[in-house]
Amino acid sequence: MYTERTLGGHLAKASRQFPVVLVTGARQVGKTTLLRQMSGPGRTYVSLDDPRLLALARGDPALFFQRFRPPLLIDEIQYAPELLPYIKMEADSGRRPGLFWISGSQQFHLMKGVSESLAGRVAVLRLLGLSRREMTGHAGDKPFLPVPARVAKLARESDALTLPDLYRLIWRGSFPAVALNADTDRDLFYGSYLQTYLQRDVRGLAEVGDQMAFLRFLKAAAARTGQLVNVAELARDADVAPNTAKKWLSVLEASGIVWLLPPWHSNVTKRLVKAPKLYFLDTGLCAYLTEWSTPKTLEAGAMSGQILETWIVAELLKSYLHHGLVPPFYYYRDKDKREIDLLIVRDGTLYPLECKKTASPGRDDVRTFHTLAGRATPTRAGGIICLAKDTLPIEDGIVSIPVAVL
Repeated sequence: MYTERTLGGHLAKASRQFPVVLVTGARQVGKTTLLRQMSGPGRTYVSLDDPRLLALARGDPALFFQRFRPPLLIDEIQYAPELLPYIKMEADSGRRPGLFWISGSQQFHLMKGVSESLAGRVAVLRLLGLSRREMTGHAGDKPFLPVPARVAKLARESDALTLPDLYRLIWRGSFPAVALNADTDRDLFYGSYLQTYLQRDVRGLAEVGDQMAFLRFLKAAAARTGQLVNVAELARDADVAPNTAKKWLSVLEASGIVWLLPPWHSNVTKRLVKAPKLYFLDTGLCAYLTEWSTPKTLEAGAMSGQILETWIVAELLKSYLHHGLVPPFYYYRDKDKREIDLLIVRDGTLYPLECKKTASPGRDDVRTFHTLAGRATPTRAGGIICLAKDTLPIEDGIVSIPVAVL
């Protein structure tokens, strides 16, 4: 049974405007399922996972497009960047929207080819794993903002989410094969996923000679989800050079495994000189890499708070990316090390958010919000995303936000 994805609406809109639509994302997030579900009977599907079709696409792109005519869905386009100039020519000669839908899981090289060949002709969309709203049948919801009236509405519409159920959701992750099928062996899935990722994506994105060193790096990064990036520490734990660690971090980002959250400052240029925060985009993979064997041990363990924050940030990212929007997300940290987990910046206004593993948030949890007062950028509604069952006021415009609304 197909689970409706929020990105579907934006995909249909983009296809009515652009001749080429590109959907990127990590392996197994549901790119092909979404595109095939929405393509209809008139669009031909071609997968470059097929060795024969891949050989044709690489060896004779002109003949490939004689055999397969648009409207066309090409899966795993990163394996044959030779097709991109021909897609450009077809798009220019056809001058019709929706001619090509393409997907790829290697964003780094793929985006380079797209920027060179398809500038102005392609809509680039990004798909992450299933959001909880998608899993509960609320795929069409608007991007999240912590406005009290909107939060209260979401709370009324949302199902209850107990602590054990929440950490089971976090532990299993958001890949559809695991999230939608309770019978899927979670450890078997992630073990196979890692092998595929190491053997195909990593090899395609960077020349990694020692896969075991890269796996150590991956595990070190997972242990630091929700924390400031420290390349020197990552390099030390993986026993590689700092330059190598920096390059490998870009590989994780490019292949959709992690998200780097930039710091906020009223002076935009200062955002570039501070370390970002690292977040894994799938908490199931993160928990597997850090070897938490059950949801119960994860909830009671040392990573309990930071993996909850990671899940919350990933859910909020999905609410923007799946609407085709660039997430306007930052974190705040001043010279006195006062921090705010997440700032959403919309229309020149700041919306501060804290992520807390507590069912009883109070004023002490939002004390840092006051450091934003008096800045050139106005601050409006905010809140604490936590384990509270209800949304209640904490201060003027600041409310408790149950995790169940995400």
